[in-house]
Amino acid sequence: MGHDNTILRVTDVHKYFRRGSERVDVLSGLNLEVGEGEFFGLMGPSGSGKTTLLNLIAGLDVPSEGEVWVGSNCISRMSESQLATWRTRNIGFVFQFYHLLPVLSAFENVELPLLLLPLSAGQRRQQVETALDLVGLKDRMWHRPGQLSGGQQQRVGIARAIVTDPLLIVADEPTGDLDAKSAVEILDLLEELRSGLEKTIIMVTHDPRAARRCDRVRHLDKGQVVDGSALQGEHVEEHVG
Repeated sequence: MGHDNTILRVTDVHKYFRRGSERVDVLSGLNLEVGEGEFFGLMGPSGSGKTTLLNLIAGLDVPSEGEVWVGSNCISRMSESQLATWRTRNIGFVFQFYHLLPVLSAFENVELPLLLLPLSAGQRRQQVETALDLVGLKDRMWHRPGQLSGGQQQRVGIARAIVTDPLLIVADEPTGDLDAKSAVEILDLLEELRSGLEKTIIMVTHDPRAARRCDRVRHLDKGQVVDGSALQGEHVEEHVG
């Protein structure tokens, strides 16, 4: 399969909320396509709708208008229960603050998404060990998050994201809480997943160093995706967070 295959297609998507009697538009007529195996970056000021868009792509939310297609599935037309099943199999999440359960070991945290799938304990173990091996943490699998550094916790987060062999990896500020050295290691790892496993990665970031790793970067501005070059004068990107 070539990289010209579109894996994500967002078509004329609007997302608005009601605040009292007024309508607040977060995304207005947004269009976006991402190719299979692409490392795609999304930037933009706080409040520009980046997380809203990620939630729509990941099936955590549905658009007010328009369509979201992932592969051959129109996820914006699915019911809640269909979406939940679809997400489990097709989306791997990486969060800024890791979202690991502190009482569970690295192994148990990575295993969580697999408990929703019809797998035996042996199959789960094999997939968890493979994922932890890929992120270089097999020797730490019985450590709890509190016994791991921030960079190691994010590696566990990435292992959890890839353990189901998802179609898309969706990363929301994955280096936002890390020191510079750990951030570089996490970006290296994401690049390896893209090249080695041919994963499609969609990353929201404020960090220009992270954005430089992407095959392509687009900016969200006033609820629409614009070409990065249109915002060259913008200095919003300097602030990480």
